[in-house]
Amino acid sequence: MNSDGTKKPFPKQKPSSDRPAGRSAPVKPGLQARAAAAKILAAVVDRKLPLDGALDHEHGNPAYKALGESDRALVRAILNTTLRHLPRIDAAIASLLESPLPEGARALHHVLSIGAAQILYLDVPDHSAVDLAVEQANQDPRNRRFAKLVNAVLRRLGREKDPVLAEIGKVAPMPSWFLARLEKAYGRDAALAISQSQLEPAAIDLTVKSDAEGWAKRLNGVALPTGGVRLAAFDGGIPSLEGFDEGAWWVQDAAASIPARLFGDLSGKRAADLCAAPGGKTAQLILAGGTVTALDQSESRLRRLRSNLDRLGLKAETVAADLTTFKPAEGFDAILLDAPCSSTGTTRRHPDVLWTKGPEDIARLAALQERLLRHALTLLKPLGTLVFSNCSLDPAEGEEVVARVLSDTDAIERVAISAGDWPGLEAAITSLGEFRTLPTMLKMPEGIASGLDGFYAAVLRRTG
Repeated sequence: MNSDGTKKPFPKQKPSSDRPAGRSAPVKPGLQARAAAAKILAAVVDRKLPLDGALDHEHGNPAYKALGESDRALVRAILNTTLRHLPRIDAAIASLLESPLPEGARALHHVLSIGAAQILYLDVPDHSAVDLAVEQANQDPRNRRFAKLVNAVLRRLGREKDPVLAEIGKVAPMPSWFLARLEKAYGRDAALAISQSQLEPAAIDLTVKSDAEGWAKRLNGVALPTGGVRLAAFDGGIPSLEGFDEGAWWVQDAAASIPARLFGDLSGKRAADLCAAPGGKTAQLILAGGTVTALDQSESRLRRLRSNLDRLGLKAETVAADLTTFKPAEGFDAILLDAPCSSTGTTRRHPDVLWTKGPEDIARLAALQERLLRHALTLLKPLGTLVFSNCSLDPAEGEEVVARVLSDTDAIERVAISAGDWPGLEAAITSLGEFRTLPTMLKMPEGIASGLDGFYAAVLRRTG
């Protein structure tokens, strides 16, 4: 659903001529797409598998790969909408059931969730959503006996849509476990605002080699306080835009562009990007004047990085290695450690994150980040600078990691970031002089998407 309360356009679908094994009659148009969506929803919510992997065109879910492109677009729309609104959809379904679904009826619940998402939030005829959900139930031996229930619940949802939407609008569209963590970190009001913000469409931001104001005019966007450009809605794909072929810019969320900018001028300095792929931050370090080493554990990810740098006309030394054992012959003047994290700051783009991660993942990743940070600091030259960052909203993966390291590590100090150096983002600078962006920040003019990813960044320096 759009921010003004209207439904999002639903991708047009082409009639399917696929036939299930052993039957001569064609399946109903759109049925296979709904079935694929329900299977993938189960994989994400019940088995904690990432959505991007399931939707990969080469290695993704078989039911998804078997679809044509128009039906794939339909599946993506259903899944992204369902995952963004899932607590509210669950509440809607529960309010229409006389008694809870049988224990273990997860497949049935996913059919209802997919149907409810279409009725409540997508521009799909109610009768079509109901009819296809009932057909899904009939074709699944686990759900066949519940086909009448599916019909009754979804038809009632269509009739009572407005009052149901008003009631479930009071439910935070975020899992309770993570909402509680946000409340502890930022307070109740901020937590609810962050939760609501994940329903807004993610902006398309560009990091430009130079002349942000000029590119903003050419691409019908606005220049950002990060030095990048934010685009308005446009037709066509990213590669069709002016400047793509000549490598004048690359796509990078405004928040993700901040850490590399914290170094300032790197002319004549050795710099390292220690978790480098896909290469946006590496490119920034090169443009800042550094002689850059890009390290990543995955050779395949480094191939993608090199390809991205080639398009931009930039060069870096690339090293495939485990950071925890990486020992270069010479130390670095500048190190960027954008560490692996739970990615909870990116839910506008990746609505599955809060359903595939849990508190135990945050604890595990925070421990990994601390281990990586401690080792990375040993690679600094005296008076060298390290920027530690990640795209988590949880202080356990940011502020708390840095505080522990500073508390027991000699010859390392925090360098406070000045809010005066970041007009338009002053609210993102904490009392300790660290960056903490929230999805509710960076308001834009009408017609341009507001917000940015949740990000944390701190600047550390070796004193001797």
